[in-house]
Amino acid sequence: MAKVIGVGGIFFLCEDAEVTKEWYTSVLGIQASEYGISFSHAESAKVFPKGAMTIFAPFKSGSDYFKPSDHDVMFNLMVDDLGGILQQAAAVGVSPVQPREDHNYGSFAWLMDPDGRKVELWEPKEPPSGT
Repeated sequence: MAKVIGVGGIFFLCEDAEVTKEWYTSVLGIQASEYGISFSHAESAKVFPKGAMTIFAPFKSGSDYFKPSDHDVMFNLMVDDLGGILQQAAAVGVSPVQPREDHNYGSFAWLMDPDGRKVELWEPKEPPSGT
């Protein structure tokens, strides 16, 4: 049976696409091309061979998880060094909107992009050997 094997792209509207691309470049170090921002699945799998994955999760309407954003979409971006990314963000005046969280499956922090979307940063943790 044919099946979906991953997310091929996420497309979204913003007030000023160039301002949004520049924010993601200056705050998170992501380089945009003419097509937008691309991520290599091979790169994340090399850094986190067992822990890297994409989550596609619907939330019940009215969930507070996306707050303080009023948008109905939140981006979760996988990072290789959460502390380093947060330092980059702080250097350009961007602070997390809630305290960092550490769990057995990874560490998280949240920023707001220039369009008011919440951006969840996730540094996965590799599961213990044998799992």
